[in-house]
Amino acid sequence: MDRKVFITSREAVCSECGAELGRHAWITLVEDKGALCLPCADLDYLVFLPPGDAALTRRAGKYSTRSAVVLQWSRARKRYERQGLLVEDAALQRAEQECLDDADVLARRREREAERRAELDQEYVLRFSARVRQLFPGCPAGGELQIAEHACQKYSLRIGRSAQAKNLDEEAILLAVVAHIRHAETKYDELLAQGVDRGQARDQVEDQIDRVLERWKYE
Repeated sequence: MDRKVFITSREAVCSECGAELGRHAWITLVEDKGALCLPCADLDYLVFLPPGDAALTRRAGKYSTRSAVVLQWSRARKRYERQGLLVEDAALQRAEQECLDDADVLARRREREAERRAELDQEYVLRFSARVRQLFPGCPAGGELQIAEHACQKYSLRIGRSAQAKNLDEEAILLAVVAHIRHAETKYDELLAQGVDRGQARDQVEDQIDRVLERWKYE
């Protein structure tokens, strides 16, 4: 079953990390924990797919190991209305590949990529990625930019938006790199999809993350 992510209409605070999320934050609700921001819920590595193409949405949801329905309260209709779907980027790319004959899909992909670029401070992203490369010279080519672009997106309160990260603090850079490795280099998301507790899933992939970090420290 898809998780539910809500776009808040009131001020919100993450019950796990304590971050003040403000209005219009993207949160999920967890039993016995309350509201969690996307990073604390391990949903920040999903990408947003707006509505508009049923075939694309269906395929992306089918191929995504983890997904979440995005909902927002409509004052006019007095109900939550679906705004789109959060899915894994690889699943979305696979779904788009199957829909390449659909010109509208291509146009929407270009629009979404333009919106994503607009959300990023390109100068900051380049400085962030250069710092990743400096600390982890063995990171695969292009990986530093992927880490920086993800960490620095505005809406999800990711580590790249913190004051520490903006000062290119080594600890903040490390957190961004670890988050990338956890999602991209291990089976962490598969474990979560199987119902494994988040703490247990992190414990299971910790050694693998450490090995990758050690390898990336050297050219």
